[in-house]
Amino acid sequence: MILIADSGSTKTDWAYLRGGADPVFFSSLGYNPNYISAPEIQADIRKNLPEGFRTGEVREVYFYGAGVSELEYGFMRETLLGVFSEAGTVFVAMDLLAAARALLGDEPGFAAILGTGMNTCLYDGTKETLNIDSLGFILGDEGSGGYIGKMLLRDYARGNMPPEVYSEVKALVGKNAEEIIEQVYCRPQPNRYCAQFCKWVGDHRHSHPYYNALMKNAFRDFFRNEVCLYPDYRKYALNCVGSVGYFYRDLLGEVAEEFGMKLGKFIKSPIDGLVEYHSRRH
Repeated sequence: MILIADSGSTKTDWAYLRGGADPVFFSSLGYNPNYISAPEIQADIRKNLPEGFRTGEVREVYFYGAGVSELEYGFMRETLLGVFSEAGTVFVAMDLLAAARALLGDEPGFAAILGTGMNTCLYDGTKETLNIDSLGFILGDEGSGGYIGKMLLRDYARGNMPPEVYSEVKALVGKNAEEIIEQVYCRPQPNRYCAQFCKWVGDHRHSHPYYNALMKNAFRDFFRNEVCLYPDYRKYALNCVGSVGYFYRDLLGEVAEEFGMKLGKFIKSPIDGLVEYHSRRH
């Protein structure tokens, strides 16, 4: 049995392949090792396994994770082996490679993630050849759901928004500036907390110019501070995986045009592409 996992900051999409049978899909929490411990990961995996799932039959595990840099590869391998102890192969890589494989397969190009977090790379059809670091939630992640939510909370805490928008956001957030600071700086998973407000902004982008401008400015920051740092970036199409890129492709396309870049393939989640990619190799 082959088990494939694509783990973002919010959730993990799993698929397992058994010979010629159709893949079986399930989901669990996201397992960013910067925010969650090995026992928590193992307990959550076991809790979310489909009924009757036999962990001892898993022979290969391919895990792609947000926040899983090379420093965490060993940690994730040992954590996964704690659940799937009979697996002879436990492959761990960043979610960026999952995005590139799902979007581009064996073809070279430019791949991006725009979900709760953000990341990008150039891909040669086999591996990433250049990655401009997203720098994560605190220093970067421009254009992501966490970034858009953070911009909304910043403007609300400073009162830097039209009065009618302020009233809406106050009812939505239910916290004052001091409580928001405590939530973001002192409690776990601030990226998820901020990202939950992205959908509100997106859903209201046609109802008030403030929301539309906020999203477009977030995407402009994504291009200025990330995409434009790649050599000759305009010669590539923007291929993107993740809910933010997928659902707000219209605004992202307008901003991409400002920066002279064409849009390519957009998918919500890479798991189907990963199943196809790994099935071809087995």
